[in-house]
Amino acid sequence: MIVRGRPSGLRLFLVLRGSVLHQIWGVLLVNITLATLVTLNHGDLFRLKITLTAIPFTLIGLPLAIFLGFRNNAAYDRYCEGRKLWGEIVLQSRNFSRQCLTLIAYPEQLTDGARLNDVRVRMIYRTIAFSHALRHQLRNTDARNELKPLLELNEWQQISKTDNIPDYLMQQMGRDLRLCMDEKRLDGCLAAALDSTLCSMTSAAASCERIKSTPIPFSYTLLLHRTAYMYCFLLPFGLVDTIGFMTPFVVGIVAYTFFGLDALGDEIEEPFGNSPNDLALNAICRSIEISLRDSIGDKHELVPLAPVNYCLM
Repeated sequence: MIVRGRPSGLRLFLVLRGSVLHQIWGVLLVNITLATLVTLNHGDLFRLKITLTAIPFTLIGLPLAIFLGFRNNAAYDRYCEGRKLWGEIVLQSRNFSRQCLTLIAYPEQLTDGARLNDVRVRMIYRTIAFSHALRHQLRNTDARNELKPLLELNEWQQISKTDNIPDYLMQQMGRDLRLCMDEKRLDGCLAAALDSTLCSMTSAAASCERIKSTPIPFSYTLLLHRTAYMYCFLLPFGLVDTIGFMTPFVVGIVAYTFFGLDALGDEIEEPFGNSPNDLALNAICRSIEISLRDSIGDKHELVPLAPVNYCLM
């Protein structure tokens, strides 16, 4: 996620970090080159004069811009929903930590360096593991090494046998809740409150999986891709007789806008990836881990992640 203020003056046109220019520069260069050749040949193609006016491009350009806007709105809705879901995970993780520490009856006070044999610490550490596991699952990366310090050995060994690690961790949470009830550390009403918090976390994780596994319909995206490309590559023939040598410049601006909107929609459609404009899941998980470790008095040297070259991952 790009974290910076809006540049001013000339810097506004020179910023590359977070721009979609690196994704579209190739097709943009080809488009401008074609516009330059069309201008030099006055719209002739193999001695055949291609006569187009600006009217067809006006008729097509306005609907194309509207539909690109609709698609980008749909993509941004997915991005915004993903951020809200991770905000819910942050909230419920902190709630769950507080509930574990205040509602589960334990004769011993929580001490510095308490180990996983304390059910309160075990469940709080598992909550941290849940956030990291969900991040790795959404990014198709391996979570096992990162989860090893947070789980009991037998539990960590079991995660290699499951395809959905966050769901497995929630199943283990349920077993620990049952254990607390059997040991009379937690009565039914309080257990229901903790279970409700776990359900909220599971619901948020399932919604994130829904966003990841359900892209915007390909046929809709393909139609916009094709229309944008045809429009931009035919545009020089419609402008050359009207604006002459300014054709490559105008075509470059229009193509940058349309190709950029198209590429930006593709990028934010999948908000959980590792590109600069995706959600900063590493920073969110670090925030959860710091909050929960602090809640149990765990000594650590973790600090919130800071942007690197304006990019927060």
